[in-house]
Amino acid sequence: MVEPVKGQSLTPVRSGVKRGSRNARSSVIAPLKKTRVAEAIADRIRELILDRTFAAGEPLPGERDLAERFGVSRGSVRDALRTLETIGLIETRHGQGTFPKELDLDRLVAPLASVLTYSHDLQDELLDVRRMFEPAVARAAAARVSGEDLAEMEQLIHAQRQKLKTGRSAIVEDTAFHAVLARATGNRVIVRIMETLNDLLVESRKLTLKQKGRPARSLRGHENVVAALRVHDGEAAGRAMLNHIDQIADLLQRPIAE
Repeated sequence: MVEPVKGQSLTPVRSGVKRGSRNARSSVIAPLKKTRVAEAIADRIRELILDRTFAAGEPLPGERDLAERFGVSRGSVRDALRTLETIGLIETRHGQGTFPKELDLDRLVAPLASVLTYSHDLQDELLDVRRMFEPAVARAAAARVSGEDLAEMEQLIHAQRQKLKTGRSAIVEDTAFHAVLARATGNRVIVRIMETLNDLLVESRKLTLKQKGRPARSLRGHENVVAALRVHDGEAAGRAMLNHIDQIADLLQRPIAE
């Protein structure tokens, strides 16, 4: 059952209310702007999509039905649906109705990755996220890493080393190293977050791996992390990862020609 949208009261002020009391309550009883109603409806429909009340493959109720159930105008419902369609949560199929889209992280990551490629401000903020997240991942991995995890990371480092000798790109191994490190924590949420970060980092890795000396620095960074993991030294692993990210940040500030 869709609950009515909760909002501010539209009841007009009675003339008998004292001036001070009316001023104190004016923010509560002021008319609700249409845009805010539409936002509230969009938020509620989004929640119903995320909890699968409105399932992918099944049409949403019609505008008239939604308007009645939410207790709002059809125009507000239409504005809310337009917002949800813009951000990719729903789609309109002519002659069939409006449907929730399958929740697909790639649909959200791909455009963001494109923006990150051309926006230095966002690149800097992504690096901040990495500084907060990845040293903590390395510290957790140091306590839980298995022999199998270490062997896989060492194989990736060996592959990086061989590609470095022949001048080939090691972007696959670079990305895989961070994925294996996340898996070594044994935490599925960390693994998923790292997958998202790796998706976002594809373009920046392409750029930095063209920098003179970057592949060798990446290799040394990974070697230092693994050396700390091998002795289960969480603090050393965290420091090694932070140094690795700081070196990447330094290279991102330089022109490709360098």
